Amino acid sequence: MRATVLHAPHDIRLDDVAAPQLHDDGDAIVRVVAACVCGSDLWPYRGINEISEPMRIGHEFVGVVEQVGAGVSSLNEGDFVIAPFMYSDNTCKLCERGIHTSCVSGGFWGVDDRQGRPVDGGQGELVRVPLADGTLVSTAQPDEAMVPHLLTLSDVFPTGHHAAMLAGVQPGSTVAVVGDGAVGLSAVLAAKRLGAGRIVAMSRHDDRQQLAREFGADEIVATRGKEGAAEVREMLDGIGADHVLECVGTEQSMAQAMQCARPGGRIGFVGVPHGVEVDVRGMFYRNLGIAGGVAPARAYIEELLPDVLSGAVSPGRVFDQTLPLDRVADGYRAMDERTAIKSLLTL
Repeated sequence: MRATVLHAPHDIRLDDVAAPQLHDDGDAIVRVVAACVCGSDLWPYRGINEISEPMRIGHEFVGVVEQVGAGVSSLNEGDFVIAPFMYSDNTCKLCERGIHTSCVSGGFWGVDDRQGRPVDGGQGELVRVPLADGTLVSTAQPDEAMVPHLLTLSDVFPTGHHAAMLAGVQPGSTVAVVGDGAVGLSAVLAAKRLGAGRIVAMSRHDDRQQLAREFGADEIVATRGKEGAAEVREMLDGIGADHVLECVGTEQSMAQAMQCARPGGRIGFVGVPHGVEVDVRGMFYRNLGIAGGVAPARAYIEELLPDVLSGAVSPGRVFDQTLPLDRVADGYRAMDERTAIKSLLTL
């Protein structure tokens, strides 16, 4: 089969690799219908995360169950499924508490499992899914137009939702979103869905500003840094946002998020941190709360799915580029150069 492999920084290829096989009774084999490139995939692609050898990549996909192990009870061949960006058993004490990303039996796509056996990346034709009963969420076979929206449930929309939940967004509250990538735009949509009263999105790009407004942003601030944060504070009662959603992961974006928050405000951060240091003393004197982490997508999918299926929200609009899998390198290049918000790959 064909699968995406990152060989070196900026060297992404579609290679022929061995087709996956069932290893455990709880495994399933999924034929991928659609996958996509994540902003976090760009860290190794750019060489910021070290690459020591060619690595399978991709962790967002939806598809059809092709084969199930003897122990799989909730899935059947032919089911259409959403795969969260980590697999989990959905039964351990941490999964029960909604932290599926720390499942005692779970792991990442593209990384060997706990027995040292290969686990496929999501940007390929077939994927072996460990712990299939706990991991996969099945839904009715969608029409073609619905597939992008369902695909966002594997990662990007739940991650934006996680930022809003961590920050404690409430009906009628004020929100600032730092970051205008697919996660930041998803965070705007999530905050609107939760009833935020006024949302300010920080973006310097016309196309992203437009989508942010369509997702629910009331105001746009194009200025960065201290000046941009000052604009946000002025817009929001002269004091700043009740809740700030940080969706980038750099030292500058975190500083900007803290500067946007009002005293007593809350920051939810979901950007993968790179070189971030937090001013704890400043937090103390301003009564700021900061919470962040890897979004437990599996914990949110069933909550968000009905609104996606009904059309109440349309998170798949973050995909502004659709390519066949054999053009995956073009998808990475477009996101790296910021000529695409998020690249969808069809199979």
